[in-house]
Amino acid sequence: MPAMMVPTLLIPGLNCSAVLFRDQIPLLWRFGPVMVCDHRQPNSIAGMAERILAEAPPRFALAGLSMGGFISFEIMRRAPERVTHLALISTSARPEVTGGEGDRIRAERIQMARDGRFKELPPLHYARNVHPSRQTDDVLRATHRGMTEEVGPQGYINQQEANRGRADSRPTLATIKCPTLVLVGDSDFLAPKEHAEEMAAGIAGSTLVVIANCGHLSTLEQPEAVNKALEAWRGG
Repeated sequence: MPAMMVPTLLIPGLNCSAVLFRDQIPLLWRFGPVMVCDHRQPNSIAGMAERILAEAPPRFALAGLSMGGFISFEIMRRAPERVTHLALISTSARPEVTGGEGDRIRAERIQMARDGRFKELPPLHYARNVHPSRQTDDVLRATHRGMTEEVGPQGYINQQEANRGRADSRPTLATIKCPTLVLVGDSDFLAPKEHAEEMAAGIAGSTLVVIANCGHLSTLEQPEAVNKALEAWRGG
């Protein structure tokens, strides 16, 4: 394999499957093999990172969206020498606030899944996952529901439990030395622009890209703009 052909690992977000990156895989494949990581188990960010590293090639580019970003930070803490490029997409370096609104909502939704109400969850997530203009986009809504079904109830519970216990990654931002892309939608309600700016400011030499007319599911909402940023990231 030529030196430039470095594999790319993609880590999806909460209740998202490989479909999240359907428009990015063909582009990234030009730079080397592409692997979409399974993050449905165990139920901790550390455990997920350890599992992914055990299955990963020796060296790779790494891109994580939302929860995938939380796992990417843990991978960077454990094996920074193995990561050639890092893309932090629609994510945050901040921890969950124990007892805060986000933590309370996660606990409620975990209980819903345990109580057999898993099918009620996709609409609750979708409303805050996309740009206001996509609220009535039935095609995107169906794609989102399909990914949730692929993750399944136990995978969803594991992911929510992992997110509740995620670490504060802000203190380790300065240790990231590889070429880094920080990408955010201009209308991301879950990981807002100020979180992206915070990450970009903390990672020396990183590139911040703000995608217009875009919510949290950036790779699906604005795939062409996201791909443009990813191509520059891998080609640079």
